[in-house]
Amino acid sequence: MMSKTEPKLADKPVVLLTGIAGFIGFHFARRLMAEGHRVIGIDNVNDYYDVELKYSRLRQLGFSDADTDRLRQKSEARLELPDLVFYKVDLQKRGETAEIFKNEKPELVVHLAAQAGVRFSLQNPWAYMDSNILGFMNILENCRQHPVRHLVYASSSSVYGGNQIQPFSVRHNVDHPLSLYAASKKANELMAHSYSHLFQIPTTGLRFFTVYGPWGRPDMALFIFTRKILRGEAIEVYNFGSMKRDFTYIDDIIEGVWRVMNRIPAKDPGWDGKNPDPGSSAAPYLLFNIGNHQPVDLLHFIGLIEKKLGREAKKILLPLQPGDVKETCADIEDLRRHVGFAPATPVETGVARFIDWYTAYYGK
Repeated sequence: MMSKTEPKLADKPVVLLTGIAGFIGFHFARRLMAEGHRVIGIDNVNDYYDVELKYSRLRQLGFSDADTDRLRQKSEARLELPDLVFYKVDLQKRGETAEIFKNEKPELVVHLAAQAGVRFSLQNPWAYMDSNILGFMNILENCRQHPVRHLVYASSSSVYGGNQIQPFSVRHNVDHPLSLYAASKKANELMAHSYSHLFQIPTTGLRFFTVYGPWGRPDMALFIFTRKILRGEAIEVYNFGSMKRDFTYIDDIIEGVWRVMNRIPAKDPGWDGKNPDPGSSAAPYLLFNIGNHQPVDLLHFIGLIEKKLGREAKKILLPLQPGDVKETCADIEDLRRHVGFAPATPVETGVARFIDWYTAYYGK
C-alpha cells in the first residue's frame, strides 16, 4: 500500500543540495534555480574524475573564472550569488557541515553527493566509507539537529545485487549486494529509515538506473565509448557484450527528483510488520526506482554511438567484471502512482544529445 503524502509544496523553500558540482547535482541545481529556489550547494570537488569538468559545471551555474580559480587554491571556500551559495567542503567534517545547516537554515535537503563507481570500490574501499557512510550520517544528524521538511537522497539500482527477478521492484529484498558501493547505498537506506522512525524525519530514497546525458561522468560507459571511438582506440566490452542496462536520460532523472522532492512522505497506516513491505514504512519513509523501464542491449547501445559518430568501434570482448550485473530493469509503477511521472526519453535521442554536447565541449 502506498503512503499518503502531504500536498505538493506551494512555496519556494531553501534547498540544500549536496554534490552540486557532480553530474546529477549540477542539472538539479539548474532546475531549482529556474524554479526560483535559493540553493545551498555543497561539494568537495574531489579528483575521482576530471575536476575541470566539475568547475565548468559550476561556471554554467553562474560562477566566474576567478571564482573557480579561487576554489582550486583552497581546500575549503564559500562563494555566493544572489540565488546560490556554494561551499567547498567535505561532508564528513562535522563542525563545518553543522555550521552550514545552522547559518543557511535549509528547509529541504537533496543529498546527491557520494563516492560513485562499482569498479573503483574494489581498489579504494575506504573512500566509500568516508563519503557514503560518514558523509550521509552527517547529513542525517544535521537534519535531526536542524529540522527539515524532507530529505531526498540518492540510492542506486546496484542495491539489487544478486537479484534476478526482473523488473527490479522496491518490494524486492535487497540483501545481496555485489559490491561495496552497492552495500553502502543499501546502508544509506537503512540509516534513513532509522532516522525517519526515531525522529520523524521524512525521507525518500531514489534508486537511479544508469544515468546518462550531457555533462555526464567520464567514468560512465557512454563517455568512455565516445572518447575512445573518436580517438580510434579500442573499447572494452564486458560479459562479451551480453549485457542490458536500463539507461535513463538525465532530464527524466531531474524531473523525477523534482516531483519527489515536492511530495513529502507520511506514515503508511496500512504498513504491516508481520508482512513488511520494503518500499514503505510505518515511519515517514519511501523508496522509488527512477529508470526508463526499457533495458537496452549493450551492443545496440554501442551501435547507436557508432551511428551518431559515423565511426565503427574496435571492440575488446572481456568477461563480466567483479561487482557488475548482467541486466537491470526498473519497475517504476510506484513512482508513476506517487508523482504522476515515468521516464520516457528514447535512448536514441539521449545518446545523440550526449554526443552533440561532447563534441561541442571537447571539440571533434
